[in-house]
Amino acid sequence: MNRIRLYWSLQVLGWSFLALINLFFVSLDRGITPIQVGAFFSLSAFYLFSTHILRNIIKKYGWFNLTFGRLLFYAFIAVLALSLANTIAQIILNWIFGTLNPDEDFRPVVIAGNIFVSFIFYTLWTMMYFLFHFLDNYNQSLKYQAKINEIQLNHLKSQLNPHFIFNALNSVRALVDEDPTKAKSAITQLSNILRFSLMMDKKRTIDFENEFNTVKDYLNLESIRFEERLEIRYEIDPTAYDYKVPPMMLQTIVENAIKHGISNRVKGGLIQVKCYEGLGDGLIIQVKNSGQLKTNALIKKKEGEGHGISNTIQRLKLIYGNRSSFKIFNSGNDFVITEIKIPKQNLTLG
Repeated sequence: MNRIRLYWSLQVLGWSFLALINLFFVSLDRGITPIQVGAFFSLSAFYLFSTHILRNIIKKYGWFNLTFGRLLFYAFIAVLALSLANTIAQIILNWIFGTLNPDEDFRPVVIAGNIFVSFIFYTLWTMMYFLFHFLDNYNQSLKYQAKINEIQLNHLKSQLNPHFIFNALNSVRALVDEDPTKAKSAITQLSNILRFSLMMDKKRTIDFENEFNTVKDYLNLESIRFEERLEIRYEIDPTAYDYKVPPMMLQTIVENAIKHGISNRVKGGLIQVKCYEGLGDGLIIQVKNSGQLKTNALIKKKEGEGHGISNTIQRLKLIYGNRSSFKIFNSGNDFVITEIKIPKQNLTLG
């Protein structure tokens, strides 16, 4: 149902319900006559007509852009004016339907009571109208922001896959001349990883087990190239398999450890992947690699360089907001640790 149809449906149903309520209370005292039915529904029709005029005034003069104080003042004046008009309309309707009692209907206390009741109804309508408008705008803002986040995530993933493929192909290329047999094995590993990458391209998060299996395939591929220069260790707590993680996230961190850590050392070094559940009900992922982080340049994406860490940080923020964390730091004089915290309850976008 579009907004215009919803508006008119609520208007008709709401004010018709008011007429039925009035008729119900009249029926408790005496029987309902056709004249009373016509009078009460005519009054509800006036409420509908007058509130629709108020809606047009609000939209035409941009009341939604006013400060709260000015909006409150204008709304009060409008509601008071409609209450006076409604009281006059009640007198006219009573005269039309032959139910006007001058001695009773023109008493100041009766007129004041009618104004007060009308003021209450118009105030409630105005409050509900503005509340609906602000909630609708807020919902539209959330949808818009979710769409922007989705576009950004897709852009980040489109950056990530070529970056990964380029590095993996370099690993295979190094083996083609040196050891064709190992090169064939490496191509098989690479095809498995690429197949997984293409399958996961449209997903925000995947099971940790699927991500971890891809990481193992990747490190198996790298171990063919580095041979004894690369030592691999895994410490995976069983609770890690209950979590979902962004696709290619752990893979990117491990790839970064290879590129900036192991590749720069003549003797190679260690890659350790450790995952466990933290005290605050979150998954802690640690990738430890031989080397030293001399500056924070790895965190800042430079023009013309890869997207690894900056890509990961942005994706974590888009998916989890402030509920995730990312750290990269030196551990002693020989190792660098990259640590990521993933919340247990994943939030979806849009």
